[in-house]
Amino acid sequence: MTSAQQIIEAMKVQPTINIEFEIRRRIDFIKNTLVNSGLKNLVLGISGGIDSSTLGKLAQLAINELNEFSDPDISDIEHCPYQFFAVRLPYATQADERDAQNSITFINPSVTLEINVKDSTDSLFNQVESQLAEYSQLTDSHFLKDFTKGNTKARMRMAAQYHIAGLVGGLVLGTDHSAENITGFFTKWGDGACDLIPLFGLNKRQIKQIAAHLGAPIAMVNKTPTADLECLDPGKTDETALGLTYEQIDDFLEGKPVDDFVTDKLVNTYLKTQHKRRPIPTIYD
Repeated sequence: MTSAQQIIEAMKVQPTINIEFEIRRRIDFIKNTLVNSGLKNLVLGISGGIDSSTLGKLAQLAINELNEFSDPDISDIEHCPYQFFAVRLPYATQADERDAQNSITFINPSVTLEINVKDSTDSLFNQVESQLAEYSQLTDSHFLKDFTKGNTKARMRMAAQYHIAGLVGGLVLGTDHSAENITGFFTKWGDGACDLIPLFGLNKRQIKQIAAHLGAPIAMVNKTPTADLECLDPGKTDETALGLTYEQIDDFLEGKPVDDFVTDKLVNTYLKTQHKRRPIPTIYD
């Protein structure tokens, strides 16, 4: 049986961090991974939340350093060999669009794109509903329909990022960190799909520390996290969905004392969501 301590060790979170060291080694990780891939570009969806904002800033800093090393005299961004594509991926009109634009300003990316996923999501959703209805297999649960459509939004967003990466020759970044990874709080093959996850090993409060050190606006650092995937409950907070606060999750990951119900809930959630973290099973596993 997997113990709480084994889970903490698997998540790699340290009780305290040296912020400058963490920034440096994660920028270097991004740079080395990109260079070793033989590609020149990075792609990341920017939601306006602290995770994508922080990773976007780290990615752009990595790109800036690669360009500086490649040719210190380059001044025209369009001719830089390395570029970071920050991708806005709203479904229709995003309620916190101003936050997303503030993230773009903070990151100052090489390239900014906007791909609206509403038409593609709705088209697929409606076709699936129509086909299932013909065989009387369509659920009557509005909650389940809305929940699965939310996951489809996330997968359409990732499909868009990989389409961009394929066309420009790039790697797709993932924002998964240890406070998210331990709970499986991501869509399988949606925001959980990527080529590298530079924030892993950090919890939410440590990401906030890094963001603040990088100069993120205080409102961005303190913004209430939300996946915002469900139409029936727009803006539903992560903590409401999880039934735990990030303070509780972060304390657990740092090895601090937490209530028994926090430990029990995190261990049970971790075990139930293992399929999201493990490779696809075969008959040889």
